[in-house]
This record gives sequence, C-alpha cells and structure tokens, in this order.
Amino acid sequence: MPFVSNDGVRIHYEVEGKGSPLVLQHGLSDSMESWYEFGYVEQLKNDYQLIMIEARGHGESDKPHDTAAYDLKLMASDVLAVLDSLDLARVCYCGYSLGCRIGFEIARHAPERIHAFMMGGHHPYFSSTEFYRNIFKDGLDAWLKVIEASAGPLTPSTRDRLLSNDVEALRAVVANDRPDISSVLPTITRRCRLFAGSEDVLYFEKVRRAASGLSNGDFVPLSGLNHFQTYLRGDLVAPLLTPYILQLKGDMKQN
Repeated sequence: MPFVSNDGVRIHYEVEGKGSPLVLQHGLSDSMESWYEFGYVEQLKNDYQLIMIEARGHGESDKPHDTAAYDLKLMASDVLAVLDSLDLARVCYCGYSLGCRIGFEIARHAPERIHAFMMGGHHPYFSSTEFYRNIFKDGLDAWLKVIEASAGPLTPSTRDRLLSNDVEALRAVVANDRPDISSVLPTITRRCRLFAGSEDVLYFEKVRRAASGLSNGDFVPLSGLNHFQTYLRGDLVAPLLTPYILQLKGDMKQN
C-alpha cells in the first residue's frame, strides 16, 4: 500500500493500468474505491496509467482534525507530492467536486505539471460550505440520507464506505468557505474540459460560466443528472475523457 508523506501528512495512492499518466481525484467523503465501483478504472486502465489519490481526510490517507490542514493549496500539494514520488514531471488530471476544486488549485500553483484537465461538479468562484457543515453536524447517517435522496439507493459497499469516514475530519474539510480564485481561469493555457449534470442545482451554472472564461477549454453538460448522480455514471463520464485526452498524445510527447 503506497504512501507519500507531505509535510508530515501521509497520503495514500494506488497506480493501475498502462499508458499516459492520469490522476484521478475523488470528491468529498469518497475514496479511490469509487473509481473502481463506478466503472472508471475498467474503462480507462487500457489507455492510461491511473494514479488514484486519496485526499487527506479520506480513505487510507491521514485524517487531521485541524481545519488549517485542509487549505486547498495543501491538498493540491499532496497531489504534487505523489507525482514527485513517482518521478512524473507532467500528467493529465481528472477530478470531480472537491477533486475539481483541488485541480483549480494545481492550475494556480503548478500549471506546468499538467498536460490537460478534465474536471466536473465544481468551479473556482466563491463557494459557501454551509450546506455541508449543516449536514455533518448531524453525522454520517445524515450525509448518507442526503446522497441517497439525490442519487437513489446505493450499493451496500458504497454505503459502508461512506459510513466508515472520520466525521471529525470531514467537518474540518468543510469548515471554511472556498474563496474566489476565478482569476486562474484566463491563465489556464492547457486544454481544460469542464462538465456538470444539468440538474446540479449547486454547481451547474457556475461550472458553465467558468468554462466560458477558458481560452482553451469547453463545457459538457450531462442531461438529467444531479451532482451526485453524475459521479456515479462512470459509463457516461469516462467516454468523455478518453478521446479528449488521447488527442493530446502528440503534444504530450513533445513536452
């Protein structure tokens, strides 16, 4: 079970598949197991070297309870620490929800490490975390009820995984609102595809707006899906990613 230590915080990751390196960064309260369970790994492993990273506070990574430990710049640096441990100068990056917001932080602080981004379910504008703070006050059962009310019944393994979280760590993750970092948008010169479910009332419009601020990006709406449903649909999301990034192979070889 590989780990890397980033300033004393251990970050767990796994690598699977062959091909161009691609980071997969999950969303809030999830873990790398979701990439397997929702079909992403099976669809992508023949084209990519998948680097699945468990964000601090999640999975087998360390779970500090100090809110300062979850500054998104630190969470972005965890991704870079994994890349350094694997001696990877540049990769493609795919993140959803919290993983998307981490991706924008990487674009701010280390854009030279990314060939291309494909990110969904979040944006770089100001974002209040009050919705999540209020839910986590009532514990993980309340969080699971919210997800199933939106996404429908989950499998027993997904339910167990979500309920196994450290709720104090998750409370620390969402303790602070996300500041506006949209000034990063015109600086992203690498290709950047953003996507969101059309019924994602929290994020859809701002994701679409963010895409319009990119000089080398596009936006893909996923019809009829809300925030939680979109992530579960690896059968729809992975096909958006594969041809998009495979088109970059010539550029990636030159760089």
